[in-house]
Amino acid sequence: MPGGVESVLRACETLRAFSQAGEILRVQDLADRTRLHKATVSRLLLTLEEAGFVERVARRGYRSLVQVAGKRRLRIGYASQTETSLFAHEVTESLRRASAAFEIDLAFYDNRYDPDITSRNADRMIDERVDVAIDFQTFQSLAQVISSKFEKVRIPLISVDLPIPGAIYYGANNYEAGRIAGRAIARWAREHWSGAFSHVLLIELAAGGPLLESRMTGALAGLTELAPVSHPQVFRLDGANTFEGAFRAVKRHLRTHKPRRTLIFAMNDPNAIGAIEAFHDAGCSDLCAAAGQGATLDARIELRQPATRLIGSVAYFPERYGEALIRLALDILQNRPVPPAVYTRHRLITARNVDKLYSKDPKGKRC
Repeated sequence: MPGGVESVLRACETLRAFSQAGEILRVQDLADRTRLHKATVSRLLLTLEEAGFVERVARRGYRSLVQVAGKRRLRIGYASQTETSLFAHEVTESLRRASAAFEIDLAFYDNRYDPDITSRNADRMIDERVDVAIDFQTFQSLAQVISSKFEKVRIPLISVDLPIPGAIYYGANNYEAGRIAGRAIARWAREHWSGAFSHVLLIELAAGGPLLESRMTGALAGLTELAPVSHPQVFRLDGANTFEGAFRAVKRHLRTHKPRRTLIFAMNDPNAIGAIEAFHDAGCSDLCAAAGQGATLDARIELRQPATRLIGSVAYFPERYGEALIRLALDILQNRPVPPAVYTRHRLITARNVDKLYSKDPKGKRC
């Protein structure tokens, strides 16, 4: 804040972190809420205690003796891609948990995977004057429009999994996530088919545009790193981001192309499972192997099936998005430097490690 005394501002920020009268907070609690270093909070508390603004409560922590007038909770707007998606739903639930933990009001909107609703939800967030907008949508054609809306009213914008011009990006490193899948399926083909395959299917999302397309570019790069083949036939199909879309697209493909050993790279897990189901429906499951993206519950259940043709899925850990997004929003509001893109961690989930990493999953068959 121009002209302000930084130490005083930090002391005020520490006092504002007490959300209700009589609340007792530890140093670590205050560090988490203020995003200040724990040592800095400790020094501030010693000074505030000496000045009579806080009191120490034995070993339990500190209690504020000051009532902050006009304190307003932050309001963050979040538009979900669609709550029919397991991945998007896990992001939503993680955001709800994080908002509650940070005592922030979360205004929720469902884009319902519809471009018109997506655009209207952006308008609603603006009309309701949220402090920060978080948008999870999949239509590249809307990216510039949405960016302009928020830029005009100076509301900071965070985009999830699809980069938007002018927004801070949080989500997958699409090229690297694809490359992980490509290398994994290449190792599988080398082990089970001696590296011999004829077709490659890319189950894409046309609406996502070239930025999401880098996921498929990375998959092909990872594949050729470990399993170079001379002129394999590569087919690009639009899976419409759903199980049904991929199932129909692959069924049509198999009606016009004789089934051969085929490696499948899918934009997400529903696409991967839908493609596998199409091969199964055609009676040629043994001729396909697929890699998914997201490692959501449906893929993890599929990986536990004894004869699955899903060799793995690249995890993005959507259950962890919430805290990271809230912390990113707070950094923006507190004028802390933030990078233009923050990537989530990726890890390949396979039949060998799924139970170890997701031991609390419900057991059962995929619906």
